[in-house]
Amino acid sequence: MNKKVILQDLGLKDYKETWDYQEELFQEIVDQKIQNRRNGTQEPTQNHFLFVEHPHVYTLGKSGNMDNLLVNEAQLKAKEASFYKINRGGDITYHGPGQIVGYPILDLDNFFTDIHKYLRLLEEMVILTLAEYGLKCERSEGETGVWLDVGTPFARKICAMGVRASRWVTMHGFALNINANLGYFDLMIPCGIKDKAVTSLNVELGQKTVDMDEVKGKLLKHFEHLFEAELSQAKVVS
Repeated sequence: MNKKVILQDLGLKDYKETWDYQEELFQEIVDQKIQNRRNGTQEPTQNHFLFVEHPHVYTLGKSGNMDNLLVNEAQLKAKEASFYKINRGGDITYHGPGQIVGYPILDLDNFFTDIHKYLRLLEEMVILTLAEYGLKCERSEGETGVWLDVGTPFARKICAMGVRASRWVTMHGFALNINANLGYFDLMIPCGIKDKAVTSLNVELGQKTVDMDEVKGKLLKHFEHLFEAELSQAKVVS
């Protein structure tokens, strides 16, 4: 079991380019697993963790409803935003500057073969990170992601999640609002949930901006502990 995880921070990168790169890494792992099975070998499979910020983009998961995007193509263009239907679970999500997007591409055979546990640990990673900023965040039953003031009229989501897994290999991941422009969330029904708001860490802390690299460091610390993983830095892909 290879618990080493290759970390890459891609900076600001187009959604489609990043999606293609995810697919490439994902397929390499799947191909190695197929080869091992065919040949009776045990060559180790790699694990990856990508950090990225995207230009304004809306993505719709396999089970999503197109009606949850509240603007047309011309209005998207006016907002300098793009739109993609993608192969993760979940409904509609927004990504944009000021948001930490994380894509763990893991062979869960190296960790545990339980998608429910995988999602709960990603949520826990975010909950523990935000606790370091004095925020009490939690899960909302039946709604994947991380929330504040669950069960009250003030419930609001700070981190969205949506993953895909095949042959126990994961892709896609989480989007944590740090210094996000929340106005872009008004152009959709976030995750298809009509009665709850969205927030960002800088808003919750009453700050203009929060150091995103500091947040990434805290996320990685908790990721390593929760997944019993060993992170190693890779060269940034241009």
